[in-house]
Amino acid sequence: MLRSLFALPLLLVAPLAAAQSIPADQAAIKSHVQFLASDSLRGREAGTRDYDVAAEYVASQMLRYGLKPGGENGTWFQAVNLAFYNPTGKGEVSLTRGKTTEPLVHGKDYLPSPVPSSPEFSVSGNMVFVGWGIVYPEGKRDDYRGLDVRGKIVVMMPGVPKGLPAEVTAHLSDDDQKARIAQSRGARGVLILESAANRKDFAFDAIVPYWEYQRTTWAGPDGKAHDVSPGAPVAAYISQAGADKLFAGSKMKFADVLKAETTGGRMPTGNLVGSISLSTKTRVRTAATRNVIGVLEGADPTLKAEYIVLSAHLDHVGVGDPVNGDRIYNGAMDNAVGTGSILEVAHAFQVSGKRPRRSVMFISLAAEEKGLIGSDYFVNYPTVPKEQLVANINLDMPILTYDVKDLVVQGGERSSIGPVVAQVAKAEGLAVVPDPSPEEMFFVRSDHYSFVKAGIPAVSVDTGPGGEGAVAQKKFLADNYHKPSDQIDLPFNWASAAQFVRINYGVARVLADADKRPSWNKGDFFGVTFEGFGAK
Repeated sequence: MLRSLFALPLLLVAPLAAAQSIPADQAAIKSHVQFLASDSLRGREAGTRDYDVAAEYVASQMLRYGLKPGGENGTWFQAVNLAFYNPTGKGEVSLTRGKTTEPLVHGKDYLPSPVPSSPEFSVSGNMVFVGWGIVYPEGKRDDYRGLDVRGKIVVMMPGVPKGLPAEVTAHLSDDDQKARIAQSRGARGVLILESAANRKDFAFDAIVPYWEYQRTTWAGPDGKAHDVSPGAPVAAYISQAGADKLFAGSKMKFADVLKAETTGGRMPTGNLVGSISLSTKTRVRTAATRNVIGVLEGADPTLKAEYIVLSAHLDHVGVGDPVNGDRIYNGAMDNAVGTGSILEVAHAFQVSGKRPRRSVMFISLAAEEKGLIGSDYFVNYPTVPKEQLVANINLDMPILTYDVKDLVVQGGERSSIGPVVAQVAKAEGLAVVPDPSPEEMFFVRSDHYSFVKAGIPAVSVDTGPGGEGAVAQKKFLADNYHKPSDQIDLPFNWASAAQFVRINYGVARVLADADKRPSWNKGDFFGVTFEGFGAK
């Protein structure tokens, strides 16, 4: 670590000088935002013609800035099939102990969870309670220690215990990631219990009227909807009343579990008495959208086979409920300005007159607003071999209404990318500071997270709280985020936008020209978990 930090200033001198000598065009950035956030594009919702027009615009700008098509079959596009799914029918859940079978009651004891990969899903088996259901080696925690869950139904609490790092908390709080762990241990299904915290924030009874709400994933080339853990899916949400029935007859009592949750004490784990049978039905429909991909081929005969990926999501949330008579959610800051920024980074490479050593891929991603869908599809079906994707720099909703003084780099402390961003920012007079709002879990809410889960070192670069930043960001999130007022008449600071472009060009240039590929820090949780380069 120390050696790489000492080497960075010498490594960065030439690239930083080159970056600062290339003026980012404020008018060009504004023109991208002006078009992409116009009322004519009606909020660019993925799966609509409005989004498709935006995608054609981005492709035309990639062509203008000297990129080559990086999509499928020599085109600028990668087809992405959105899969919308929701539970249909009430399902069936029953407990068997000895010769007695007791059905659970829909809407009182359980709500079925949709299983997109298996529209008609059924499972039965013995039950094992695994506490929080997490595995975190860095924290010396394995909730499966001493438990055999092979062929069984895993029962677990939602969320995570207090005290874990913010990014780990965000990742392991995801029920799908918990199910992925359960599947790796041989489980066949997962049940999530209503915790004390959940009951306080959004009680089971309050969820019942909305249990059929629609979720989104993607469908693979075979047409099958994607599921993180198809072998052990989350199959039902169990109320506290239902949990009492699951624990009946066991040495553990659900009341003891709730006590451990609220006090922070050791949570009991182990086998529950009896078996459970469950069946659910899921309705799935699909709609087409697409990622836009352009490539700047590297100049080095060997290194050009490696790709530095710059990404920004193109979609927004479309047309919605009117606010002051306006129904178009334009998405200027979220994320037309991010898309405009990666286009102008491509322009900076063109103006430099010097091709990078590694190839640089620019991706305008679909359906981020529907759950990071376009990026997740891309890392599962990349248009180049996955092992050739060596880094991701993601730009998502940098708030650019003020004179930026510092940056926040989500994931920057986890790989060799972070120090590079810090050095490039320093040359622009900016600091890199910790995330001031870790409770918002931004680490798992931007497209770089898909690259992280694919084992690729990735960061999301954002503007920071320094100077007027904290006030400006609070104002945007309160008044404009996911509202029709996120449009071109916001008080954009286009000088800050140009500086943001220069920094991201500098980072991409350094990573692309370095002798060594970016790597995870040794022992990093995400790098180790997803088998990333340099982590082990």
